[in-house]
Amino acid sequence: MGSQTNILIVDDETAIVSMLEMMLKKEGFQSIDKAYTGQEAMDIIKEHQTDIIILDVMLPDGSGFDFCPKIRELTNAYILFLTAKVSDLDVLTGFATGGDDYVTKPFNPLEVAARIKAYLRRSSHSEAGYTYEKSTVYDFERFRLDESAGELMVNGNIVPCPTQVYLLLLFFCKHPNRVFSKADLLEAVWGFDHYADENTVAVHIRRIRERIEENPSKPELLLTARGLGYKLVKGQSI
Repeated sequence: MGSQTNILIVDDETAIVSMLEMMLKKEGFQSIDKAYTGQEAMDIIKEHQTDIIILDVMLPDGSGFDFCPKIRELTNAYILFLTAKVSDLDVLTGFATGGDDYVTKPFNPLEVAARIKAYLRRSSHSEAGYTYEKSTVYDFERFRLDESAGELMVNGNIVPCPTQVYLLLLFFCKHPNRVFSKADLLEAVWGFDHYADENTVAVHIRRIRERIEENPSKPELLLTARGLGYKLVKGQSI
């Protein structure tokens, strides 16, 4: 499953890095890079393709939250935070800076593997690499989502879209004009309803609106159905 997936582990605790590397290799992931500082991670990301980044929040040269926006300027790789903090504010900070998911320390390394495999299944990666199951373009006039290319185009321009934001938007595109509750979206897109909360969805909805709406504060496409959830409308005059 993971032989073509390039993973970067970023943590200053060598024992954790070694444990994760050993576990991931046992799970079939062979292309693994290691970094022990944020800057070292940045250098690796600049040099070659990175698909998944396991990023510790507490690094010797700064916070993973601070490095995340810089990483996002270079790649839309799936970013999984390792954090000892579990407050709502910390989780929202991680998502707001561009993260896709998180696990809290201490953690079972198999949980990290499970998150990665779930992500790979959701994003339709095949054993041969980046091969999508379908070649579908979803056209909503203001924006187009090309599933085969993994690209979001808004008014004709390609707009960077982090993994989890892309997957959530893709889910809406596949089910236009239908209302989904936050719980529905957590189950369908994140797949782990035991750790995420409804704030996760709200933050990612905002991140989608910042990309596809003319005015994110007055959405015309991704609408809120009060007390029910959200829907992506199609066929509406923009």
